[in-house]
Amino acid sequence: MSASLATRRFVAAFLAAGALVGAAALPASADDHRRDRDHRAPHSSIVISDVQYGTGSRDRSDRALNREWVEVENTGRRSVNLRGFTLTDRQGNRYRFGDFRLDGRSSVRVHTGQGRDTRQDVYQDRRHQIWDERDTATLRDNRGNVLDTDSWNGRRHHRNG
Repeated sequence: MSASLATRRFVAAFLAAGALVGAAALPASADDHRRDRDHRAPHSSIVISDVQYGTGSRDRSDRALNREWVEVENTGRRSVNLRGFTLTDRQGNRYRFGDFRLDGRSSVRVHTGQGRDTRQDVYQDRRHQIWDERDTATLRDNRGNVLDTDSWNGRRHHRNG
């Protein structure tokens, strides 16, 4: 009978340890669920590194529009295909990257106006300014997860993300 008692004690200890492990894992999975709800991506090497917003002038020439841009940088070592990544402003204007590979430790400027896309510059082909002196740029991956945001208020520049 003592073997049976030892077996029952072992099983009870095993089940108790399993319950403790399960209870410890519960907050982590709840946290993961919360992260999914607010669409925050884990740390990303793709970030908004700089912004040049519009001057508010009525000049709609490509030259004036292309002086307005948001720079997206890959801080990692490996190249990343930005296909489906989006860049939006507070008003909901959106630029969606096509098949564009951003090399590691490099950046690309997303200009508002028209031009010929290169490895360093891409163009939204718009005919009006997007980035105001008080605005927010939001960068999302191809699943809609927020990778980075950058806000500014006139002369003050405030980074989020």
